[in-house]
Amino acid sequence: MPEPSDALGPVEYIVIRFEGDRFTGDIVPALNALLDQGLVRLIDVAVVSKAADGALSILETQELAPEVAAAFTRLTGGISSLLSEADLQGLGDDLAPATTAVALLFEHVWATRFARAIRAARGELILSERIPHAVMTEAQAQLLAVAG
Repeated sequence: MPEPSDALGPVEYIVIRFEGDRFTGDIVPALNALLDQGLVRLIDVAVVSKAADGALSILETQELAPEVAAAFTRLTGGISSLLSEADLQGLGDDLAPATTAVALLFEHVWATRFARAIRAARGELILSERIPHAVMTEAQAQLLAVAG
């Protein structure tokens, strides 16, 4: 039975790009660790690959190469296919040739209690922005240079 929507934590959609037309699943152990710790809940995952000739492939986990599909085995049980074919087609249209992307839709379980408290206080999230790693690294380097 699905949880009531007020118990849902923040949901995030991310796309990770890889060079080449083959996804190896090397990120799966790190994702499994997040799941094991109860920090996130995977809602949906798909792999979109554009070959060098521009041919597009949209793959669900069970359609991946056997060694990659095996890595995702424990992730596929509760996935609810919220990423539409149109969403994934649009993602693929934006990919450069010989590129693969993994689209992940997941809930930040760690923030569920905080999100519920915000809703109960009649608060409303009006901005959520992720700061890229490169930007933070540069900012830290600049602060260290000034302090040094």
